[in-house]
Amino acid sequence: MVKSSRVKPRKGKAKVKVLKSGKRVSYGQAGKASDGGRRVRPGTSKGDSYCARSLGQMKKHPKSASNPNSPLRLSRKRWKCVGSKSKAS
Repeated sequence: MVKSSRVKPRKGKAKVKVLKSGKRVSYGQAGKASDGGRRVRPGTSKGDSYCARSLGQMKKHPKSASNPNSPLRLSRKRWKCVGSKSKAS
Protein backbone atom coordinates (compact mmCIF):
# COMPACT_ATOMS: atom_id res chain seq x y z
CA MET A 1 0.00 0.00 0.00
CA VAL A 2 1.37 3.40 -0.99
CA LYS A 3 0.23 6.35 1.09
CA SER A 4 0.78 9.97 0.32
CA SER A 5 -0.21 12.94 2.43
CA ARG A 6 -1.21 14.77 -0.77
CA VAL A 7 -3.88 12.21 -1.70
CA LYS A 8 -7.30 13.18 -0.40
CA PRO A 9 -10.42 11.01 -0.34
CA ARG A 10 -13.47 11.87 -2.40
CA LYS A 11 -16.00 14.27 -0.92
CA GLY A 12 -17.87 12.68 1.99
CA LYS A 13 -15.32 9.90 2.49
CA ALA A 14 -12.90 9.53 5.40
CA LYS A 15 -10.01 7.45 4.08
CA VAL A 16 -8.28 6.68 0.80
CA LYS A 17 -6.12 3.73 -0.23
CA VAL A 18 -3.83 4.08 -3.22
CA LEU A 19 -3.31 0.79 -5.02
CA LYS A 20 -0.09 -0.22 -6.77
CA SER A 21 -1.84 0.40 -10.09
CA GLY A 22 -2.34 4.05 -9.07
CA LYS A 23 -6.08 3.68 -8.61
CA ARG A 24 -7.53 5.41 -5.54
CA VAL A 25 -10.23 3.78 -3.42
CA SER A 26 -12.10 6.13 -1.05
CA TYR A 27 -14.12 4.60 1.76
CA GLY A 28 -15.71 5.35 5.15
CA GLN A 29 -17.97 8.15 6.32
CA ALA A 30 -16.26 11.48 6.90
CA GLY A 31 -16.83 13.72 9.89
CA LYS A 32 -16.99 13.34 13.63
CA ALA A 33 -19.47 11.61 15.94
CA SER A 34 -22.04 13.73 17.78
CA ASP A 35 -19.83 13.87 20.89
CA GLY A 36 -16.87 15.08 18.82
CA GLY A 37 -14.97 11.79 18.95
CA ARG A 38 -14.10 9.30 16.23
CA ARG A 39 -17.02 8.05 14.16
CA VAL A 40 -15.63 4.52 13.87
CA ARG A 41 -15.47 2.84 17.27
CA PRO A 42 -14.99 -0.93 17.04
CA GLY A 43 -16.48 -3.06 19.79
CA THR A 44 -19.56 -0.90 20.34
CA SER A 45 -23.22 -1.58 19.62
CA LYS A 46 -22.97 0.87 16.69
CA GLY A 47 -20.09 -1.23 15.35
CA ASP A 48 -22.13 -4.41 15.75
CA SER A 49 -24.97 -2.81 13.81
CA TYR A 50 -22.64 -1.77 10.99
CA CYS A 51 -21.04 -5.23 10.79
CA ALA A 52 -24.41 -6.98 10.67
CA ARG A 53 -25.67 -4.62 7.95
CA SER A 54 -22.49 -4.88 5.90
CA LEU A 55 -22.51 -8.69 6.16
CA GLY A 56 -25.83 -8.56 4.29
CA GLN A 57 -24.22 -6.32 1.67
CA MET A 58 -21.42 -8.85 1.24
CA LYS A 59 -23.97 -11.59 0.60
CA LYS A 60 -25.87 -9.42 -1.88
CA HIS A 61 -22.72 -8.29 -3.76
CA PRO A 62 -20.33 -11.27 -3.98
CA LYS A 63 -18.04 -9.48 -6.45
CA SER A 64 -17.30 -6.73 -3.92
CA ALA A 65 -17.06 -9.26 -1.12
CA SER A 66 -14.29 -11.15 -2.92
CA ASN A 67 -12.22 -8.02 -3.70
CA PRO A 68 -9.97 -7.10 -0.72
CA ASN A 69 -9.67 -3.51 -1.98
CA SER A 70 -13.39 -2.79 -2.30
CA PRO A 71 -14.76 0.02 -0.10
CA LEU A 72 -17.00 -2.54 1.60
CA ARG A 73 -14.09 -4.77 2.65
CA LEU A 74 -11.89 -1.81 3.65
CA SER A 75 -14.65 -0.38 5.85
CA ARG A 76 -15.29 -3.75 7.49
CA LYS A 77 -11.58 -4.00 8.23
CA ARG A 78 -11.64 -0.53 9.82
CA TRP A 79 -14.60 -1.53 12.02
CA LYS A 80 -12.76 -4.82 12.86
CA CYS A 81 -15.76 -6.90 11.80
CA VAL A 82 -15.74 -10.62 12.52
CA GLY A 83 -18.94 -12.00 11.02
CA SER A 84 -21.75 -9.79 12.27
CA LYS A 85 -19.86 -8.48 15.32
CA SER A 86 -17.36 -5.66 15.77
CA LYS A 87 -14.43 -6.64 17.96
CA ALA A 88 -12.48 -4.18 20.11
CA SER A 89 -8.76 -4.64 19.48
